[in-house]
Amino acid sequence: MYAQWTKEGDWDLLPSERAWSDRQSLLEERGYILRQRYRTGWRPSWLGHNRDPFSCEDSIISRHDHVIDATRRKDNLLVSIKVVKDASNEVKIARLVSSPQVVRNPANHCVSVLDILPDPVFPDKALMVMPYLRPFNDPPFNAIGEAVEFVKQTLEVKQQYQCRNRDCAAANIMMDGRPLYPQGHHPVEINRTPDFLHEAPHLSRLDHPVKYYFIDFGISSVFGERDPPYVLGTKGRDKDPPELSDHTPYNPFMLDIYILGHVYQEEFIDKYSGLEFLEPLVTAMMHIQPERRPTAEDAILMLHNIISSVDTTLLRWRLRSRSESAPERVVYDTVAVAREGMYHLRRLVR
Repeated sequence: MYAQWTKEGDWDLLPSERAWSDRQSLLEERGYILRQRYRTGWRPSWLGHNRDPFSCEDSIISRHDHVIDATRRKDNLLVSIKVVKDASNEVKIARLVSSPQVVRNPANHCVSVLDILPDPVFPDKALMVMPYLRPFNDPPFNAIGEAVEFVKQTLEVKQQYQCRNRDCAAANIMMDGRPLYPQGHHPVEINRTPDFLHEAPHLSRLDHPVKYYFIDFGISSVFGERDPPYVLGTKGRDKDPPELSDHTPYNPFMLDIYILGHVYQEEFIDKYSGLEFLEPLVTAMMHIQPERRPTAEDAILMLHNIISSVDTTLLRWRLRSRSESAPERVVYDTVAVAREGMYHLRRLVR
């Protein structure tokens, strides 16, 4: 049955996939290896073996037409390759935040560009190679301190550069998940092992910290020291900021503050109990009047003052979903207490 469906084209490369297959030779010459599905002469691995294609790694289709995963040959680093307009604003800003002095800065949280290649398929496009990142909230956050660390890191970058993202919504914040997945995971089915055969085991952020990154600089703006910091436009994933306009100039520095506050509100305060101490910060960041929002520097200071007033043992306590039932709470709290007991026991033994 599967062989017949395959013969009828059910698992043929999609048009967008064929474009990546056409790029395979150039990418391999430059040291980037695509998955088996996109290599020249690919033949489905399940043919002749009576296997279910849905259990085979080479049946997995990339989720996005303009982005694909690859492996850098020289060090087996997993990377993402994105099709962008050549000489676009996105390429310009990506180069800016990838300069050596920026990348070396521990406070840098902008994804860096490893390589920019000509696109052999579309002459007006380029292939931008970046480290592979996964969504910042997958796997879900488990502890209060993990949420606080996310807020700290994402605010940290906003006080570093004259580049304003203008689209720092949740979908454009990613993480380097390697500390959580020492055995790796599949780049598309990210909760499976690289061979797609098993669920990918993962560690906790609390004991294996990760670093968060902003991606996608398509509508970002760069300002010189003397440039007036005002822009126009309503593009972006978050449509809630009250100042967005195609006619009245607004300050993108304050826009970024609002968008991040909205991320904290929707991804943490609305979803979990126990984070009420962050509400004054989030409320200030989402003030309807942009000029009354804190700057990035003031927001960082507010966060540090908030953290200093919180019992440090609370930071290791679990995040409690607002939707969980009373019986679930008892079970999860018991597991959390046991986990903390093991953590402190290990520290004593060491």
